[in-house]
Amino acid sequence: METQYFRQYSPSLNRDMECKIYGHAGRPVLFIPCQDGRFYDFENYKMADVWSPWIESGQVMVISIDTIDQETWSNKAGDPGWRIHRHEQWIQYITDEVVPFIRHIANQRNGWEGYPGVMVFGCSLGATHAANLFYRRPDLFDRLLALSGIYTADYGFDGYMDELVYNNSPVHYLAGMPADHPYISLYNAKKSVICVGQGAWEIPETTRQLKAIFDAKDIHTWVDFWGYDCVHDWDWWYKQVVYFLPYLLSH
Repeated sequence: METQYFRQYSPSLNRDMECKIYGHAGRPVLFIPCQDGRFYDFENYKMADVWSPWIESGQVMVISIDTIDQETWSNKAGDPGWRIHRHEQWIQYITDEVVPFIRHIANQRNGWEGYPGVMVFGCSLGATHAANLFYRRPDLFDRLLALSGIYTADYGFDGYMDELVYNNSPVHYLAGMPADHPYISLYNAKKSVICVGQGAWEIPETTRQLKAIFDAKDIHTWVDFWGYDCVHDWDWWYKQVVYFLPYLLSH
């Protein structure tokens, strides 16, 4: 498997950020690590092995980035206004820096021009961030795979609410989205999967909330609830990736 490591200065975050690309060609995929995770988690937790048939065959190339959760969602003792502002800078880093970077590389390696979108994928809090990116920016992301996420910012901000928190809390801003909002047709032109188990350490309640919102607004996300044997852990996420990827990669 071809890999490349990058360390680059981020103007949005005013610090160096690290990432790694897995693969030589194919659809670009952005992997968001779990809570407080690092770019090398995709490899260290064996997720790269699970994706390897699609990576090695040139169907996808995955870019794994760093979180800054320790400054934001996990920093419960910090000022919530500062923390959500910092999180928004990380979102800007992804949309304004990472996405153009990976699209440029994907276009270059595949001989494409103006490739329209990037798949975003994550597990646990990585799924929270991935879903938030997809529903906030359907102009940039054309596929979503979110496994075992929590889709309210209450998880990180304990009831604190301002405009930025609202804009990073899918159960809030999707519930408030008008039924004729142009984003809904964008969502429905793309493919998205949200999955959660009902076993140990899983928290399916906000996934149920999202499903009700999707049903009410005719948003065509595939929401899948796995059984009570399905726990919040990597072994199940491996199985879910293998199950859902063929659907997400089909036209």
